[in-house]
Amino acid sequence: MTTRSQDGSAGDVDYRAIGSGYPSFRRPDPRIAQFIAESLGGCRTVLNVGAGAGSYETAARQVTAVEPSESMRAQRPARLAPAIDAVAEDLPFADGEFDGAMTLFSVHQWSNVEAGLREMRRVTRGPVLLLTCDPALVRDFWLYRYAPEVLDTEAGRYPAIDKLAAALGGSTTVRSVPIPLDCTDGFNEAYYGRPEMLLDPGARQACSAWSFVDDRVREHFDTTLRRDLDSGAWDEEFGGLRRRPTYDGSLVIVRATP
Repeated sequence: MTTRSQDGSAGDVDYRAIGSGYPSFRRPDPRIAQFIAESLGGCRTVLNVGAGAGSYETAARQVTAVEPSESMRAQRPARLAPAIDAVAEDLPFADGEFDGAMTLFSVHQWSNVEAGLREMRRVTRGPVLLLTCDPALVRDFWLYRYAPEVLDTEAGRYPAIDKLAAALGGSTTVRSVPIPLDCTDGFNEAYYGRPEMLLDPGARQACSAWSFVDDRVREHFDTTLRRDLDSGAWDEEFGGLRRRPTYDGSLVIVRATP
C-alpha cells in the first residue's frame, strides 16, 4: 500500500519541509543530462515518475510527469507541463503507452519499489531508466568519516541493484555516471571536491538523507569537518579530490529493455 506524507508525497520524505532548497542547490547538471539522454536513445514519448520539479526533463522530447508531492509540483517552472498527481505503484496509463520511462533520484523513496517498477514496465514499450545510487558503494565516500549516520541512512534506503533489475525484468545494464567537480546538482557526492559546500545547511537540506538524522549528528559533522579543514587534515587525506575533474562514486544509471 502506498502512503503519502503531509504534502502528498508518496515516500518517506516530507518535501514541504526540505524541498524549498531544491531550486538553489539541486539544479540539473548538463553532463548528467547527457548521460540520461543517451540512455533514452530515440524515445519520443517519455514518462517521468517521481518527477519533482522537472529536473532533467529536457533530456527527452516529450515528457509526461508524475509527482505525488504538492510542494514539488508547485516548483515546476512554467515552461514544463504540469505534473500528474499519482504514485509509481498505481500509474493511470494504458499498457505500453510510452516509448520510454525514467525515474531520477526517486526510487529509494517509494513505499513499494517492486510494484512501482512493474507499473513502469507495464506502461512502457521500450527502455526504463533509473538514475539511482548503488547502496554497496555509498559508504565509500569521504563523508562517512564525518557523518556515518547519513550514509548509513542512504545505504539503507537505496534498493540493491539486483533487486531493481529483477523487478524490471528483460535485459538490464548498469552504467556508472561520472560526477563533475563543479556539478550543479547538489546531492552529497556532488561535493566530493568541495567539502566546504556541505557546511551550508541549505545544501544539506536539499539532500534528503540529512532529514533522517538529528541535530547532534549535524552539529558533530559541522564541528569535525570545520576543524579538519582549518587544520589541513581533510586536504592531507582527501585533497586530491579537489583536482579530480570527475568522480566515480555510487551514482549509476540502470537501464532495462523488454
